[in-house]
Amino acid sequence: MLDLFSDDMRRNPYPAYDQMRQGLPVFHLAPFDLWMIFDFEGVKRALVDHGVFSSDLSHVPGHGNPGEWFIFFDPPRHTKLRALISKAFAPRVVANLEPRIRELSRQLLDQRIEGGAMDLAADFAVPLPMLVIAEMLGVPVADWPRYKRWSDVILKIANTISRDEAAARTIDEYRAVTAEMRAFLPDLIAQRQAAHQDDLLTRLVEAEVDGERLTQAEILGFVQLLLVGGQETTANLINNAVLCFIENPDQLARLRAAPDLLPSAIEEVLRYRSPVQWMPRATRCDVAVHGQLIPAGKLVLPMIGSANRDPKQFRDASRFDITRDPNPHVAFGHGIHSCLGAPLARLEARIALADFLDRVKGFELASDAPWEPRKALQVHGPSRLPIRFRPGRRAER
Repeated sequence: MLDLFSDDMRRNPYPAYDQMRQGLPVFHLAPFDLWMIFDFEGVKRALVDHGVFSSDLSHVPGHGNPGEWFIFFDPPRHTKLRALISKAFAPRVVANLEPRIRELSRQLLDQRIEGGAMDLAADFAVPLPMLVIAEMLGVPVADWPRYKRWSDVILKIANTISRDEAAARTIDEYRAVTAEMRAFLPDLIAQRQAAHQDDLLTRLVEAEVDGERLTQAEILGFVQLLLVGGQETTANLINNAVLCFIENPDQLARLRAAPDLLPSAIEEVLRYRSPVQWMPRATRCDVAVHGQLIPAGKLVLPMIGSANRDPKQFRDASRFDITRDPNPHVAFGHGIHSCLGAPLARLEARIALADFLDRVKGFELASDAPWEPRKALQVHGPSRLPIRFRPGRRAER
């Protein structure tokens, strides 16, 4: 049986993906009664055809949505919520974060650069987007441990597809955290409004489309989503980029020789080691995909990580090539549900990796032990990534 959840599979799922695309591009994982789609064409269809493949998981008996998360709604409700949230997440808002992201990146590297070693995940890739999200929400640094605890619980909600005792415990933990956040959020909103500061939470409260505003439940849902998606994707993108550079020194040399290739390199990391490996969908009706009939009311996993290695779509798909062009990957989804935070993730990765490569030389893994995957089953990347390197210069102030 295809074991989605073993550490070995999650570290390197790509040989299995290759086999499945060639032999069984649509596969029924009977123990969990879910369907997996592995090829680019099938995955892209499942991501965009919301008339058949719904984002609302309540169409599957025994499943439901985590909360008021707009990514789990279909039009017209999704359209309304995305329009409201987009007002608070506008390109101008993201662009204005660049100086502060750069400052935070340099501060984190300064703490480790002279030691010649660090845990890239714990010391840099994870705290950087966490600090950015905290500041976007207007959360004081002293309060961040509470948000980190909430994030750790919310992150595991994707693991409940197993529907076993561990999944039941995770759901209970999530409900407890949601109740805690629901009680805490009104005070936080009141504080932000009283401070008259232009932070994300204030913009969420004040966003209006056609006379409608977000409810407190909808704001809570987006804050939960932001706590997870706003930091997990970026952390994995940074970690996975460094893994790609270690495994492909020829491409690292090309990048060092031509630093302007960094945006292209980031897109190739997104394709080659997609931070999110799958997104769930629910079938509204019976649907045939590659000759396989998926019944209505079934959980479907479009395997993004596999689609982005499909040789029918990408030439030399198993090769990491920082100059790949075109590169139409679906790492951030596709269509109306494409990731709203993608510009922020790209900006954070561009700043973080530019700083890292400028100041860290000759880096390599500090351990021969296989890296431990992140806790959430749908994401790809290490929980810890010890590296050693030749110390570079401190940042110029």
